[in-house]
Amino acid sequence: MTISILGIDIGKNSCSVVGVDEKGAVIVRRTMRRQTLIEFVSRLPTCTIAMEACCGAHHLGRLFVSQGHQVRLMSPEYVRPYVKAQKNDDRDAEGIAEAASRPTMRFVDLKSEEQLDVQSLHRVRSRLVAERTTLINQMRAILLERGLIFAAGRRKFESAVDKLLDEQSSSLSERVHRLVSELRDEWKLLDTKIAALNAEFLSLVQDDLTARRLTTIPGIGVLNATALIAAVGNASSFDRARDLGAWLGLVPRQFTTGGKPRLLGITKRGNVYLRTLLVHGARAAMPTLSQSDTPLGQWLRGLLSRGMHRNVVIVALANKLARIAWAVLRKERPFERAYGTTAA
Repeated sequence: MTISILGIDIGKNSCSVVGVDEKGAVIVRRTMRRQTLIEFVSRLPTCTIAMEACCGAHHLGRLFVSQGHQVRLMSPEYVRPYVKAQKNDDRDAEGIAEAASRPTMRFVDLKSEEQLDVQSLHRVRSRLVAERTTLINQMRAILLERGLIFAAGRRKFESAVDKLLDEQSSSLSERVHRLVSELRDEWKLLDTKIAALNAEFLSLVQDDLTARRLTTIPGIGVLNATALIAAVGNASSFDRARDLGAWLGLVPRQFTTGGKPRLLGITKRGNVYLRTLLVHGARAAMPTLSQSDTPLGQWLRGLLSRGMHRNVVIVALANKLARIAWAVLRKERPFERAYGTTAA
């Protein structure tokens, strides 16, 4: 019998495989190691291979596509309802195969090697920034215990610590002075690594026409542009601009029953890192945009005049920027401020 859909539950060392025919009946159920799986799939006639969009899925997906198969990646959240009875790897693989057969299922596009490279750079930078924040907070706590209080802000604290370490007579003990000096050296090293990654992102944008188009959007800088392209490519997987905003979790969560609509806070679904960048970009751009004589500026002033909370307006602007980014990616032309509401 011919396998129509092959569901694979990916593991670090072993993978569970379930093959179903055109009627949905299970005809293959096996557990095999990763290399054995690759050899097994290479011998199969062309079929649909379904996997959850998890770590390692894009690599296997590109490998299977090169062998002539059709690959469908799905969010684990959408697969979960199809897992029946007790949960185990075989049931997961069976649920993946069944979910992939549904005509209304939403699939994740395969990412290229270049997209994954850029995403890796962003994740490393995010970790380094978090480490730097933790280090600064620890230094503040150590100095606070010695009665030393500093103004808020990284730059102000950096200047104050350098001045403290340069002083000959300090209220710090010799050991704590040496400890703070070591932490400051670690801080400088983190700054160097983050700056190197920032320079690499800038170089990527300068060499990529699509990224340069995205940076014409207010609130979309080098980080936002590279992260957007790494996550969604040319946005071809989204039929409408509003779909991208919904995927990023920037739209209200809906709880409707009995025909009575009820909108709650934003859903916060999708890519957390990308949503954070867009919100911060909107926060930075809003003061200038709200004063501009453009359709986007008029729209912002209209929201603010209605007494909406500033944070609500910022999230609404972030959603608007995501929709404009979709239009820039799909239409392959830069953003024009005079047409700030074309993606609405």
